[in-house]
Amino acid sequence: MSTNLAASPSSQAQPFGALLREWRQRRRLSQLDLAMDADISTRHLSYVETGRASPSRAMVLHLAEQLDVPLRERNTLLTAAGYAPLYPERKLDDPALDVARQTVDRLLKAHEPHPALAIDRHWNMLAHNQPVLLLMEGIAPELMQPPVNVLRVSLHPQGVAPRIVNLLGWREHLFERLRHQINVSADPVLVELLKELQGYPVPEGVDEHEHIPANAVAVPLQLRTPAGVLSFLSTVTVFGTPIDVTLSELALETFFPADDFTAQAVRHMSDGLAARQQA
Repeated sequence: MSTNLAASPSSQAQPFGALLREWRQRRRLSQLDLAMDADISTRHLSYVETGRASPSRAMVLHLAEQLDVPLRERNTLLTAAGYAPLYPERKLDDPALDVARQTVDRLLKAHEPHPALAIDRHWNMLAHNQPVLLLMEGIAPELMQPPVNVLRVSLHPQGVAPRIVNLLGWREHLFERLRHQINVSADPVLVELLKELQGYPVPEGVDEHEHIPANAVAVPLQLRTPAGVLSFLSTVTVFGTPIDVTLSELALETFFPADDFTAQAVRHMSDGLAARQQA
């Protein structure tokens, strides 16, 4: 498993004060709000943003913490302020990440017979368990060329989209997650991905008037299969205290049966897949 995570081009070669102001405005905070949160004077914060004062390394990290800046961009802030990056960025096959990688593999395996996969910050699939293959049957081969982007696979007309019963609801759910991620990270790659996904045509036969049941507690993924319509609820798991950039951007997407029929059907389908692979 590996991933290529490039630095955000929008944040390159900008002075620290300008970057800090962008993050403050992105978090919808005034200078007074941030100064109070960081326990510093508004005048000092203003001087830092305008370049009239140079922050210490500790102050850069303190302000980044108050603004909940992702680790990758904290490195960018440090560099812009004239300091060395603090958080390492390794590939997932780096020996230093052996324990984390083994943890991911165990979690994926333990979730069987239900689907689960690991993704990077751009929604590229890094690893998956065997049941994920059940969700991806019939997908156009070009969509499965590495790196496999799970949002593209899910919503492309030649991907899973034609088999998603509640496509409009599920698509909007994914769009909202992507918008939130863009708001948090300011990642231009995700901005372009959202534009691409929003441009996909809706497959013929999709119910334009679908609605979420009044008693629903979450948006399910309802997938049409030879066994019938399967319904899943998804959860996202992240590492709680990462200090490596790659690890901080890794997420596990796990799918759970939303009803008894799905639980039984998935187990039966998983057993069939295992038998075919052993034959």
